[in-house]
Amino acid sequence: MSKLKEGFFWGNSTSSMQTEGAWDKGGKGKSVYDIRKATTDVSDWKDGIDEYHRYKEDFDLMKDMGMNFFRFQISWSRVQPDGEGDFNEEGIQFYSDFIDELLKRNITPMICLYHFDMPLALSEKYNGFLSRKVSNLFVKFGIEMVKRFGDRVKYWITFNEQNLYNQWNASSFAGNLQEPEDINAVYQIAHNVMMGHVQVANYIHENTDCKIGGMLAYTEVYPATANPRDIQVAREIQEFSNNNLLDVFANGHYSKAVLKHIENYKIDAGFQKGDFDILSKCRSDYMCFSYYRSTVVNSEKIPENCSVDDYLSYGSESNPYVEKTSNYNWEIDSLGFRDILNKIYHQYQVPVFPIENGIGVQEAYYGKEIQDDYRINYMRDHIQALEDAVEHDGVEVLGYLGWGLIDIPSSAGDMRKRYGVVYVNRTNHNLKDMKRVPKKSFHWLSNVIHSNGEEL
Repeated sequence: MSKLKEGFFWGNSTSSMQTEGAWDKGGKGKSVYDIRKATTDVSDWKDGIDEYHRYKEDFDLMKDMGMNFFRFQISWSRVQPDGEGDFNEEGIQFYSDFIDELLKRNITPMICLYHFDMPLALSEKYNGFLSRKVSNLFVKFGIEMVKRFGDRVKYWITFNEQNLYNQWNASSFAGNLQEPEDINAVYQIAHNVMMGHVQVANYIHENTDCKIGGMLAYTEVYPATANPRDIQVAREIQEFSNNNLLDVFANGHYSKAVLKHIENYKIDAGFQKGDFDILSKCRSDYMCFSYYRSTVVNSEKIPENCSVDDYLSYGSESNPYVEKTSNYNWEIDSLGFRDILNKIYHQYQVPVFPIENGIGVQEAYYGKEIQDDYRINYMRDHIQALEDAVEHDGVEVLGYLGWGLIDIPSSAGDMRKRYGVVYVNRTNHNLKDMKRVPKKSFHWLSNVIHSNGEEL
């Protein structure tokens, strides 16, 4: 008998800019991704996998596999070309039809409102989420989408991997045309994004029967040794990168350790009167996260007086105790996945929902089924770790969503790095026919889903 409860969610996650294509169709405005040009190693962002025209075909593949859940993203610039002003009814109708086709196949939709593709106009006019104005515009956009689709879509997240905005390279995610000049700007971006999340979450809880939670990019960070300083550094990374946001998602306040850091270092985080009252109302129906790998931090590599925000920039090193992916040298660590499920659930007592997990590998199709046993092994180990967390650790887990289970360009725009159980026949610079071809892992995962995780 399966360890997972009936109704467990099995599915897939994607972003709009990596899938849809049709960058200039249907009244869509430009996003910051639409102006990025192809290079020798990456594609441009104009075509994705042509999901705009082929989503029914892909939904049929999901249904055949047994998937009952799909997290997708609404492109802000498709439904509101400038990020403010009038909404584009043609773009809204696209997503309405999209949702209806999922429901026809008994696939439960989850909407992500923002996955790094800021409307270009908001970047040029306000410098993205460095501006509280953009945070407020995001809230208006988010509430409008809930009003339009909340009758059919009951599961929501606001920001993809929200803790990434706490980093120096937040500009690439937050729509800033200029890099943050100092630590103040980094914290202001992170707070403006959080204010966007909280106000949409509060609206959903106060006005609808929908559910919403926050989402983190979660990397398990181990201390390099039993050196107390290594352990302290790993704990501080956990507190600043993860707990600080989870505290808001679950309990409506920032971490006291982070607030003390802001006070001690006289950081201007952009807090405004009334913000903490708004934050205090925030709750989450589930905690979402992505997980791909773990890492190790060595305190001896971190310079004195270094900010916690930069610890991993200096101190991260390879873990000799785990295998690595063949092309990209990412740690493969299913026990890290289990540990994260435990840490989130037992600290916050809110159901957890891993909504991205997978392995990126370079693959080529030569007319025969791709034998991706490495992907099967990766998913088997991680699903087993999830089941162990449920059966042995008492963790409440809502589902398991793979990342990009139909091949899409990577987050860098590289079509060579493939996560899918379905191959898409295109390269970085040749769109070919974009034919969808199931890999060996497709059939394996289908059997897992149809057995609700019993047959691994």
